[in-house]
Amino acid sequence: MIDRDAVRDSAKYLKRVRPIDPEELADYVEGGAHPAVVQRTLREEAFDLGLREREDGTFVPVEEEPVPLPGWEPEAFPEEYAFALADLLIGEFGANWHRGDAGDELREAVSRLKEDYYFQNDVSYGRVAALGYAIYHLPDYYAAVGYVLDDLAENGLLDRRLRVLDVGAGTGGPALGLHAYLPDDAVVDYHAVEPSAAADVLEAMLDETSRNFRSTVHRETAESFLGTADGDRTADGSGSDDEPFDLVLFGNVLSELTEPVPVVEAALDALAADGSVVALAPADLNTATGLRELERAVTPPDAETSVYSPTLRLWPDAAPSDRGWSFDVRPDLAVPPFQRRLDEAADRDPGEAPGEFVNVDVQFAYSILRPDGRRRIEINASPERHMPLGAADEHVTDRVNALWVKLSHDLSDGGNRLFKVGDGSQDVEQYAVLTRETELNRALREAEYGAVLAVENALVLWNDDEGAYNHVVDDETVVDLVAP
Repeated sequence: MIDRDAVRDSAKYLKRVRPIDPEELADYVEGGAHPAVVQRTLREEAFDLGLREREDGTFVPVEEEPVPLPGWEPEAFPEEYAFALADLLIGEFGANWHRGDAGDELREAVSRLKEDYYFQNDVSYGRVAALGYAIYHLPDYYAAVGYVLDDLAENGLLDRRLRVLDVGAGTGGPALGLHAYLPDDAVVDYHAVEPSAAADVLEAMLDETSRNFRSTVHRETAESFLGTADGDRTADGSGSDDEPFDLVLFGNVLSELTEPVPVVEAALDALAADGSVVALAPADLNTATGLRELERAVTPPDAETSVYSPTLRLWPDAAPSDRGWSFDVRPDLAVPPFQRRLDEAADRDPGEAPGEFVNVDVQFAYSILRPDGRRRIEINASPERHMPLGAADEHVTDRVNALWVKLSHDLSDGGNRLFKVGDGSQDVEQYAVLTRETELNRALREAEYGAVLAVENALVLWNDDEGAYNHVVDDETVVDLVAP
């Protein structure tokens, strides 16, 4: 057995001097050691030592600079992952997995999952259901997670050395997106919690990640891992060891939990002081508003935990209580070959449109929570200058100044452009209606999802049909981008 302490001590010394060569390091181990054994030991210890392995097999320190913005806008699901999924499908059903009984079984699994999500039924994942889920959801969750990570990277809050917990990791969409998002010189200690048959697919996907993306799959429930089963919270909230996580991911899983609040609270406890919880959900009404309800439950006005993004609270002592349906929309992906094959082989009635088993829309709700109280944009509204949206009922037919967070893309179906807005004080839905665009207000249309806007002279109206307030932005209104 190798003297692991000797390897660690020697590596700590050598990393300050030059790249660590396992063959050279073997000479530092008393009694000698085979270079291959030293290399394996270094790989196992690399994260704790702050080392990354290079292509030539040597080890160097991880850069201390945070992860830069990578310009994330994927056009397609990467081929290496598509091939890995195809290998699983062929191994399970044969080369014609998309045809005959196998194809029918997979399509039925996808249809059943879609129906269960729509009607909020309990969801279970056997082997076939897991493969169907991978076919339908791997690409969109791969893409979505990178757009969310941008919110952290733009403020330098993603280190190149990351300890990650992926709760309800499923078949691996968020994990693969995270892996692709990070630079090649990042080192990740990745822990996935997945009790279902989806873990088999996940492990095959993780085999395609790099040597510095060290992964461990825990085949247990979120409640068990985080210590909330039967209401029994562990002291540190972590079922793996005592080391905190830098990032905890929840990808389309919180809506499936019976008691999601204690699970998220335990995840927050398991974070490092400067870590983040990132929760993703589908954009549909039930799951997106459910995510907002959960977000609000764990971040009351007096809580240390903050909503980092996107639903910033611009009034420090207020909390929103509107319906909270808000989601981002990004460019569609190219149709991956496995979706196209499954869809084209479906039996359809004459005139029935294809596409039932294609899912390349990148639309998602998300929430980033921080235990250190940080927000993506550190700005507050001023009672001397701004009207809180929660006070809109007092200002109907008035023109007002306000500070808004843009919480939707254009929701109109023709006619005037329509955008959901919030400021963290609203108790009913609030919309900005762009009736006449000018150079002085075009920021409302051009601003990205989650941007903060300063508004002057918007007209407040009540929309009785929708039970919401409309803030009319016309040629008398000025809209400035405060923060993108």
